[in-house]
Amino acid sequence: MAMPRPTAAQFAYGSCTVIFSTLAMLLLSRTSSGPGVALIAVAALALGLLVAMTVPLPGTRAVTAAPPHRLVTDREPAQVPATHRVSAGSGEARRGRAA
Repeated sequence: MAMPRPTAAQFAYGSCTVIFSTLAMLLLSRTSSGPGVALIAVAALALGLLVAMTVPLPGTRAVTAAPPHRLVTDREPAQVPATHRVSAGSGEARRGRAA
């Protein structure tokens, strides 16, 4: 199974993370030795890779089921008078209205 190609957003987030984290760590550590700079560069690359891999891919968003909508009222349902009730398959309702 092949890995999907990185998106432009993954490249952008990863690159910005590498650049800014390298600058921040170099300024905060005030190191000038070769091994110190190399360690900071490796740490920044690892952080950039982590950020790029956590950017969600398009179309992989989780879909959750929405709860069903109900009308909640504080009163009971309206009562229908017996004269207006219609039963299925009964011809009495039609005859009662026509008379």
